[in-house]
Amino acid sequence: MDSKIKKVLEQLLSLGLVNSCKDRSSVSLVCKDWYEAERLSRRHVFIGNCYSVSPEIVTRRFPNIRSVTLKGRPRFSDFNLVPPNWGGDVQPWLEVFASECPLLEELRLKRMTVTDERLELLAVSFPEFKALSLLSCDGFSTDGLEAIATHCKNLIELDIQENDIDDKSGDWLSCFPETFTSLEILNFASLNSNVDFDALERLVSRCKSFKVLKVNKSVTLEQLQSLLTHAPQLLELGTGSFLQELTASQHSQLERAFSNCKNLHTLSGLWEATALYLPVLYPACANLTFLNLSYATLQSWDLAKLVAHCPLLRRLWVLDTVEDKGLEAVGSNCPLLEELRVFPSAPDGDDIIDGVTESGFVALSYGCRRLCYVLYFCWQMTNAAIATVAQNCPDITHFRLCIMNPRQPDYLTKEPMDEAFGAVVKTCSKLQRLSVSGLLTDLTFEYIGKHAQNLEYLSIAFAGESDWGMQCVLDGCPKLKKLEIRDCPFGDVALLSGLEKYEFMRSVWMSACNVTMNACHSLASERPRLNVEVMKDDGNDENQADKVYVYRSVAGPRRDAPPFVLTF
Repeated sequence: MDSKIKKVLEQLLSLGLVNSCKDRSSVSLVCKDWYEAERLSRRHVFIGNCYSVSPEIVTRRFPNIRSVTLKGRPRFSDFNLVPPNWGGDVQPWLEVFASECPLLEELRLKRMTVTDERLELLAVSFPEFKALSLLSCDGFSTDGLEAIATHCKNLIELDIQENDIDDKSGDWLSCFPETFTSLEILNFASLNSNVDFDALERLVSRCKSFKVLKVNKSVTLEQLQSLLTHAPQLLELGTGSFLQELTASQHSQLERAFSNCKNLHTLSGLWEATALYLPVLYPACANLTFLNLSYATLQSWDLAKLVAHCPLLRRLWVLDTVEDKGLEAVGSNCPLLEELRVFPSAPDGDDIIDGVTESGFVALSYGCRRLCYVLYFCWQMTNAAIATVAQNCPDITHFRLCIMNPRQPDYLTKEPMDEAFGAVVKTCSKLQRLSVSGLLTDLTFEYIGKHAQNLEYLSIAFAGESDWGMQCVLDGCPKLKKLEIRDCPFGDVALLSGLEKYEFMRSVWMSACNVTMNACHSLASERPRLNVEVMKDDGNDENQADKVYVYRSVAGPRRDAPPFVLTF
C-alpha cells in the first residue's frame, strides 16, 4: 500500500470515524497494512470474558489502547450459581496494563474481583486515568475508593454499581483534593454507609461540569435540594431516600430545585418514595427519557400520576407493586416507550401481592408499539397474551420473561407455553436476546432453532423434555453467541451436538443438567481451542458434571483455577 494512503487510513481510524469493534475487526481483515493501521489506532477494547485472551496478547496487538471493558465471572454468578473464589481477578490485567499501557484512561469492570490493593495500583499507575466503572465486582472496600479519590487527579467518572463491597464509611468522599474540579459522573447509589455530606456538597459545588450524580439512600431530601441547587445542569440524577418530614418551606425549595433542572433526562433512586412527595418531581419530568423506579414500591395510582408528566419516556424500570393498572397508565401516557423492566418485589414468594399479570402486559403493548426491550417478572401468563404483545410490538429485540413458579403452564388453558415463545420468534424477526420460562416442551426449542435467525443470547431454565430440544437450537440460530441453561433435562447428546458451533460462540453454561464428565472430556478432546471447565458439587456422583462452562480462548486453559474447578 502507498505510504500516503496508509497514513490517511491511520488518521481516519484514529479520528474515530470507525468506532464499533465489529467494524474495526472487519477493517483489520482486509490486508496486512489495514491490520497494522487498525491495531495501532485502536483506542478501546471490549473483552467479554477475561479468560478468552491474556492481557499480554491484548497489549501486544493493541499497544495504544486508552479504554478497556473487561468482564469476568459468568452471568449466573448473579444468582449464586458460581461458587465463591471461582476466579476473575483483575490483578494480572492491571500489572500488564501498568507496564505496557501507561496512558490508560478508562477501565470498566464487570463481575471481577478487585481488591483495595488493586485499586491502589490502578490509582498510582496511570497518570492520565479518567474513568472507573465497577459493576457487580467484589473484594474491595471504601479504602480502595479513597485511593482512587486521592491519586486520580484527572478523574471524570467514578461509577460504583451493585458491588459486594466492604462499606466501611463514607469518608472516602473527603479524599478528593480541594483543588479537584474535573468530575462529571459520580454514582455511589449502591453503597450503604452514611456519606460525608459536607465533602459531597463541596465536591459537587466546585465540579462545574457535573452531568451524572447518583447518591445513596443516606442522602435526605433536604440535602438533595442543596445538591440540586449547586448542579441544576445535571442530565442524570439518582436521589436518596424520599421518606422524610418536610416543612412547607422545605417542600417549596425542593420543588423549585427540581423545576430548575431543565436538562434532566434520567431519574432513579427514590427509595421509600411516597405519594406525599412525588409531586415535587413533576416539573422535571417533561424531558425524562429514563425513569428507574426499581427501588420505589409505588402503587398503581402513584405511577399513573407520575408517568402522566413523562411524554418522552423511552425506558421504564418498575417493581410489580405498580400492578396491571400502573402498566395500563404507562400504555396510555408513554407512546415512545422502548424498554420495560418489571422486577419482583417479593422474589422468594413471601408476602406475595397481586403483582402484574398478562392483562397489564397486553394493555401496555397496545399503547407502546415501539417496545423493543422487555424484562417481565410475573406469577401468571398465557400464550394468547404473549402472542398479542409480539403482534403489537414486532420490533422487540430483547424478550426476557420470568414466570416465577418454575414449569408453570398457561394458567387459563393449562397448556404448555410453547406457542407463546413460538409467536415471539416468528413475529419478532429482530430478536437478539431471549429468556424463556414456564412449562415448555421441545417444541419451543424447535421454534427457536427454526425462526430465531438473529438470536445471539438464549437463557433457559426449568424447561424442555429431551436432548432434541437443545439440538434444535444448536442446529439453527446461526448468530448464537451465548447459551445459558440451568435445571433442564439436557444431557451428553445435547452438549456434544454443538461441536460445530461452540468455536464461533462466546460461551455455554449448563448447570443441574444431565451432563457427564465423559462428555466434557470428549468435547475438550474434539475441540482443543475451547476451554471446558467443570465445577463439582459436594456429595454428587463422581461422573456427574454439575456445572459446565465452555468458552473459546486464544490463551489456553487458565492457570488460576481453584481446586473445585476441573479444566480440560
